[in-house]
Amino acid sequence: MKEEKKRHTIWLTDQAWDNVESHYQKDNCSTKNEYIEKAVQFYSGYLDAERADEYLPRVLAEVLEGKLGAFGKRMGHLLFKLSVEQDMMANLLASALDVDLDTLQKLQSRCVQNVKKVNGEVTFQDALVFQKGADA
Repeated sequence: MKEEKKRHTIWLTDQAWDNVESHYQKDNCSTKNEYIEKAVQFYSGYLDAERADEYLPRVLAEVLEGKLGAFGKRMGHLLFKLSVEQDMMANLLASALDVDLDTLQKLQSRCVQNVKKVNGEVTFQDALVFQKGADA
């Protein structure tokens, strides 16, 4: 249910109005009125100690959701780029090596077990030691 809005007259200093004008779009507000209303609600929530238990979790959730969303988008982009590079390297290596599918499947199985064992902390040195036969 959308709350009905009514017109109110307020008086602001030039500095306060400059803040509204310079910040409302940064907060993804479509109007200055929306920004002012959000600011009033935010500050009122800050002052209302009795409402702190319902206000702070909502505000924190909104902030975290925004930050984690941006982080997730960035990580997804980086993982995609990494996957492209890995695919290029795998194709170049596969074109240069003469490895049969059975050997490849055995290596994949061994690598899955190894990654689980070392909790994803695989090093080139460990792979070299295994391939040279010093460690099985």
